[in-house]
Amino acid sequence: MRCRILHEASGRMRVHVLRSRMTPAQADILEYYLRDLPFVREVTVYERTGDAVIRYGRNAKTREQLITALSSFSYEDERALSLVPEQTGRMLNRQYEEKIVLMVVRRGLRWLLLPAPVRSALVVLQSGRFLLEGLRCLRRGKLEVPVLDAAAIGASILRGDLSTASSVMFLLTLGETLEEWTHRKSVEDLARSMALQVERVWVRRDGTEVLEDVRRVQTGECILVRTAGVIPLDGRVLDGEATVNQASMTGESVPVVRREGGYVYAGTVIEEGSLLIEVARTAGSGKYDQIVRMIEETEKLKSGTETRAFHLADRLVPWSLAGAAVTWLLTRNTLRAVAWLMVDFSCALKLSMPLAVLSAIREAGQYGITVKGGKFLEAVAEADTLVFDKTGTLTHATPKVVRIDCFGGRDETEVLRLAACLEEHYPHSVANAVVEEARMRGITHEEKHSSVQYVVAHGISSAVDGDKVIIGSYHFVFEDEGCRIPEGEEDRLAQIPAEYSQLYLAIGGELAAVISIFDPIREEAPEVVQALHELGIRNVCMMTGDNRRTAEAIAQRLPIDEFHAEVLPEDKAAYIRAKKEQGGKVLMVGDGVNDTPALSEADCGIAVSDGAAIAREVADITISADSLYQILLLRRLSMQLMERIRSNYRFIISFNAGLIALGAAGVLAPSLSALLHNTSTVAAGIHSMTDLPERPENARCLPDLTV
Repeated sequence: MRCRILHEASGRMRVHVLRSRMTPAQADILEYYLRDLPFVREVTVYERTGDAVIRYGRNAKTREQLITALSSFSYEDERALSLVPEQTGRMLNRQYEEKIVLMVVRRGLRWLLLPAPVRSALVVLQSGRFLLEGLRCLRRGKLEVPVLDAAAIGASILRGDLSTASSVMFLLTLGETLEEWTHRKSVEDLARSMALQVERVWVRRDGTEVLEDVRRVQTGECILVRTAGVIPLDGRVLDGEATVNQASMTGESVPVVRREGGYVYAGTVIEEGSLLIEVARTAGSGKYDQIVRMIEETEKLKSGTETRAFHLADRLVPWSLAGAAVTWLLTRNTLRAVAWLMVDFSCALKLSMPLAVLSAIREAGQYGITVKGGKFLEAVAEADTLVFDKTGTLTHATPKVVRIDCFGGRDETEVLRLAACLEEHYPHSVANAVVEEARMRGITHEEKHSSVQYVVAHGISSAVDGDKVIIGSYHFVFEDEGCRIPEGEEDRLAQIPAEYSQLYLAIGGELAAVISIFDPIREEAPEVVQALHELGIRNVCMMTGDNRRTAEAIAQRLPIDEFHAEVLPEDKAAYIRAKKEQGGKVLMVGDGVNDTPALSEADCGIAVSDGAAIAREVADITISADSLYQILLLRRLSMQLMERIRSNYRFIISFNAGLIALGAAGVLAPSLSALLHNTSTVAAGIHSMTDLPERPENARCLPDLTV
């Protein structure tokens, strides 16, 4: 690409692309290409001028690398094209910028070029839309904002003040356009942050299963998805039967059955069963639109604070009409009466409240926190009880295998190979530990078992060389499956340290190995639990299916209020249900398939991103697995959001009430009241889109835990 350096400073360069015209699509390709360079910190491309402003590392070598990258860039480069997301927001911004400029220019030309009678006729014609909207509200028996708008415009026309009527209609239309723009921009910004991440998927090729990057899967290839797995691509079912949770697509929580000949969609989750799917659409096809629809649906999940503010705004409309009537009766001054009609409370409330929520959700996304609706942020802000699962949440998401005890003369390498072969099919931290241990030992574990069955909260069952193979908890292996301990080795089993978490592997009904897993507590866990208490969480509880000795050892190192060990999924859900019946607001943090009933039961379920796909699907909020400090950030952000909503409410009510009072007193003309009202509406919306009060960049540093 040919370009010219326009300006240069230390670590900053402005270049101009030497071509006659740059399209928005080309600007996106160049911007995302430059963003992907490891030494580039920030870049903005302006398609109208063909300029790019680039900030990069401050050294001569980096400058030369940047110049080389610019000279070798091509708009046709496949790698550069692959970096551009499905939607970038550039076309949206350009569309609304042009729309607003056209509105202003059209209005100016009309007043400059058209004679007064023609302008008057156009004003009367334009008023028809607003008057009809007001009449429709009255026909439905509702006194809402369109009635106020229609009354203000109609009163101005009747008294012959067409200039005021025209100004009011222009400001209303401009305000609607700005509201639509800011709303769509917020939704699109959030959608981009929530776009499905690249995952790996099992692909069946030449009769064998291969774990493949989903981006490399081609249309027509066959993928295999099992219990608790996310379906990453749209496709047709070739074999198998499963119940599929399609809440992300349809909003319905009841799973549907899919079998041979059925169609499944990307982003849905298999609750039970397995499916062999022929891929119909590759990664990226239609996912963005699905996410946008999901966001628009979750906006219906408004917080109680939002809902109350909305209802109050609508209830104030009759009072505005009554105020206009009383003012006219007392003063016989139409201008003062119209002042009541030029200002309403609903516009600002109905713009700023959703934008505040969308902005908070977007901001949470910048910290690796995905939120599905304002209702759940309010639940986090108001919660008094928090329930933790242990493994992968209070403990590290990367536990390690510390010892393997073999039974029945089995070889350690072979039992680990078999265990890894089974466990790699299910995304859980303990399963990942087994797979990682095999990898570190250089043990390959090709697929040699038949179909795999996952028994929720218990373990995995399969068959190898005609023998039934199971791996899972003590309860599953010995009590549910009735496996036996090899004769004479009972004492060896009893001597295995109980402070570790254990996985039991049985082959042909006989214990083959016990894999001990060290699941260390997170370093930040004690500080986080203490800080949660300081932020108003009165009861912090740990619930785990692990043995009591292991759970007790963890609980003694944490300032938690209570813990429960050896619990089943339904026990966790029952505990949360009981707390809610006592009037509490309960949060649940978990990462496994066995946590899904509790995640569903809680006022807000919080899943860990590295956990099971179905847990992320069921949960209302997802946090990354990097640090528990994200829970503190989430709590703090939620509390600040609720305060912003209340603050917006107070400002909007007081400011607009002041405008009405000044207008009724004759201090402000109706057109000026309308201008100030619309300006304050847009200002409130813009303020709602800003980041919440500053928090430390490093989540580990939380010196001030108050809102």
